[in-house]
Amino acid sequence: MGNRPAKHLWRNLVAVDLSFYKSYISEEIRDEGREQGREQGREQGRVQGRVQQGALDVLLVLEQRGLDVSDDVRTRIMECGDPEVLRHWLARAVTASTAEAVFQDG
Repeated sequence: MGNRPAKHLWRNLVAVDLSFYKSYISEEIRDEGREQGREQGREQGRVQGRVQQGALDVLLVLEQRGLDVSDDVRTRIMECGDPEVLRHWLARAVTASTAEAVFQDG
């Protein structure tokens, strides 16, 4: 390109402005992202806590009713990650004749 005006124009077009990465705005954007990540983590923790408590509630009802809770039943309940399913099982645990009956339809 030699020493023509196009050379200077090209240099300006391809120059990378790295000041964004050090600027107040970029730090603010990063902080917002971090806060969003923390909030998502807290929400996931709350959901996991509700799921774990739901599983423990089902087991408590079965045990308080004097029903035999096998290792397979305990494992299935504790490994369930769906709060709605656990809620359904909890309602069934109140009247089920066996621990296994909690999982039966109908």
